[in-house]
Amino acid sequence: MASIHMAQRETWTSRIGFIFAAVGSAVGLGNIWSFPFQTATNGGAAFLVVYLLAVALIGFPTMLIEFVIGRRGEQNPVEAFRKIGHGQWSFVGGLGLFSSLLTLAFYSVVGGWVLSYIVGSATGSYFGDPGTYFGAVSAGPTAVAAHAVFMAITIGIVALGVTGGIERATTFMIPAILVLLVGLGAWATTLEGATAGYNYYLSPDFGVIANNFGTIVPPAMGQAFFTLSLGFSVMIAYASYLGEDDSLPADGGAIVVVNTLVALLAGFVVFPILFATGGAEGASGGAGTAFVALAGAFGNLPAGQIIGFVFFVVLLFAALSSSISLLEVPVSYITEHYGYRRSTTAVAAGVFIFLVGVPATFGTTWLGFYNDFVFKFLLPIAVLLLAVFIGWFADTDAMDELGRGSSVGGSFKTIWLWWVRTVVPIAVVVTLYLGIKALYTGLSSGAYFG
Repeated sequence: MASIHMAQRETWTSRIGFIFAAVGSAVGLGNIWSFPFQTATNGGAAFLVVYLLAVALIGFPTMLIEFVIGRRGEQNPVEAFRKIGHGQWSFVGGLGLFSSLLTLAFYSVVGGWVLSYIVGSATGSYFGDPGTYFGAVSAGPTAVAAHAVFMAITIGIVALGVTGGIERATTFMIPAILVLLVGLGAWATTLEGATAGYNYYLSPDFGVIANNFGTIVPPAMGQAFFTLSLGFSVMIAYASYLGEDDSLPADGGAIVVVNTLVALLAGFVVFPILFATGGAEGASGGAGTAFVALAGAFGNLPAGQIIGFVFFVVLLFAALSSSISLLEVPVSYITEHYGYRRSTTAVAAGVFIFLVGVPATFGTTWLGFYNDFVFKFLLPIAVLLLAVFIGWFADTDAMDELGRGSSVGGSFKTIWLWWVRTVVPIAVVVTLYLGIKALYTGLSSGAYFG
């Protein structure tokens, strides 16, 4: 019979270690790869406005929900609900665990592409024909092998533990990402098309929002959840390793600010590059065209080989910092619930996730479906359930936990609880409806598998 493993749990060695780890989870492919191209696909600066509102008004309050559950429960995302006396809600943690597994399965495939593009940048092999190069590395044996290597690196870091693996890796990767992105952004200002890129990125047409509300809101909200790692139970797992003297609102605010800063920096790098080589239109066709457009841009820029190499190294660090958090969710559950060794569990879970992701190495249609299913369906449902749970069933525990280690007053806690009870669920229900509608349209029209 399964039993909760009661061995001494690891904790973060410092507050900054936790912040870097949580930022690492949030700062991933979603920020540096997906965000600029979601922006290009959904109206440029109009999407940016909706995304920033979603982060501030829905993302930050939801992050505090996961922090409260995690630190209060001091267990993995499934057991945490039982620990705080609401075992019937543990399925919500299970839903986050499932979302983490499914997301990492396709996320690792894209991480494999990044590895291939680092090699391609070093050798210059994609400069002659970016489309052909992408076709060669995104599907077939090369994609499977790169997917396996990326998962192996992820497994190795998680197997080393919370402090020896996750905290140590993210403490190196997050500063490196920031430094390299700032350097790339400074270089991008020298490009001839930089001004046009900045205008597209930073000058919103609010008419676009009004006329395309139903198509902009779901990806913007999903992007906010994805880039903040909300709905995956990641922040529940990470907060469970926190001490009582950490301020949840302060830590959450720092994570949201740094995460958003990285996403914005990515736009300041990508859009000048794209407009210097022909505009953003070529990058608005999805996962594949994003890589092809950037590869083509680097091939037409001075020092493009060096810039491409640096950019894809940044992308690799971002991808790994998120992938280790997604793997930590099932690993923490299995090790604590069944008492298995972390290293063995990391390998077994990683191999299983690798196998689930193999269909996405056959072509980008599977990856597109995985991505939309998570963005538009799984994450909104998980966030909705978390808001209902904290707002209406565990409000007393939540208010008490939010105040521990923090100087926030009663008015902040009261407003937060009211917001979680009302505004967050309403916004997420609207997003979920629009997302399901978009998924149905895509399936019925054959956009995914037609």
